[in-house]
Amino acid sequence: MSLLRVVGRPMLASMFVAGGLESVRNPQNVAPAAEPVVRAVTDRVPVLPDGTEQAVRLNGAVQVAAGLLLAAGRMPRPAALALAATLVPTTLAAHRFWEEEDQDRRVQQRIHFLKNLAMLGGLLIAADDTGAAPSLLWRSRHAAHDLRRDAHLVQRSFRAGARPAAAAGRVRAVLPR
Repeated sequence: MSLLRVVGRPMLASMFVAGGLESVRNPQNVAPAAEPVVRAVTDRVPVLPDGTEQAVRLNGAVQVAAGLLLAAGRMPRPAALALAATLVPTTLAAHRFWEEEDQDRRVQQRIHFLKNLAMLGGLLIAADDTGAAPSLLWRSRHAAHDLRRDAHLVQRSFRAGARPAAAAGRVRAVLPR
């Protein structure tokens, strides 16, 4: 594993572990801001808890678990996807800069929104990072290609061997016994 991955993954994950712990410990601090987004999401996904504080805690727990997995380099691709999935509602709930009346708060919320957007981009790159190993899709395509090539070689070998065998059989049929 490259040094950049060893250093970069924990740096990217640190924000999620810290924020997730805060959400798990004190969901009431962010529940009022999360209410409109939680309501909209729970209406569409019935598996999620109906209560805002429970949904905030669940989101925080996922961030802590996935952040630790990403930081440790264990299952980094699914962990990055899980973090990306939690970041979208978090950003939409906490950084609604378009609704701010005060210009200074609007600027601050826009900065936080863009920061989260940048982190989302980093998570998507991390989710696509195969760690210099070929992806499963690449390996399956190349295995299929190799299999087709081997089958073609076997077919050519069979035909090449069949011609002399057929000729020998014709000669043998003509020879007296």
